[in-house]
Amino acid sequence: MAFQMQLFRLSIIIFFFPGVYSVNFAIKNNCSFPIWPGALTGAGSQLSTTGFKLLPGSTATVNVSSPWSGRFWARTLCSTDKTGKFSCGTADCGSGQVSCNGAGAIPPASLVEFTTAANGGQDFFDISLVDGFNLAVSVNPIGGLDGCKAVVCAGNVNAVCPPELAIKGEGGEVIACKSACMGFNKPEYCCSGEYDQPETCPPTDYSKIFKNQCPQAYSYAYDDKTSTFTCSGGPNYSITFCPSSS
Repeated sequence: MAFQMQLFRLSIIIFFFPGVYSVNFAIKNNCSFPIWPGALTGAGSQLSTTGFKLLPGSTATVNVSSPWSGRFWARTLCSTDKTGKFSCGTADCGSGQVSCNGAGAIPPASLVEFTTAANGGQDFFDISLVDGFNLAVSVNPIGGLDGCKAVVCAGNVNAVCPPELAIKGEGGEVIACKSACMGFNKPEYCCSGEYDQPETCPPTDYSKIFKNQCPQAYSYAYDDKTSTFTCSGGPNYSITFCPSSS
């Protein structure tokens, strides 16, 4: 979408500035069930892992040389069939393996997006539900200068997902919620065609459902004003899935 493309273009520009430092992303599973985090690099150094299993209560750290841009998400309800093919009920990357190997999440998926800067410059990050929702998630900068703040999507969109957008599991429970763009593929929901400007693509009743549950997250393409966050000073980041779970 528009904001994400701006971040990826920015990351390509800053990649050529001198000075490289490392950023640690500590990914925690606070859910009561296993998850399989996935990662995709948009620009910069490739990550040491693009997918792994994370048991409840566990944390894994992914290190990357900055400047870097990319995204993280969590797959759920994953298994390997008798042929050895790996697949997931939500946010699968379609690689057939635990590692995503350069493939992104298949919507609907809650995304955490970053563009980190060189030399402790200004990082950009957000939680995006533009591609739908599967899990609650939070991002907390660790270190950095004053003004760096945590971003949380703690609401359960699945619990209020309209039936026409709901993805259901084998037991009939809602396991993910499609965006209206994915569900209906109409320009007014996808901010495309004659609706490709902020002035012509306002929030819809569907995007407001996502926004009411997660006010700090992107609910549709032009949700920049309340959903873009920055942090300077070279912080690390903690990413927690199911942040409000006990």
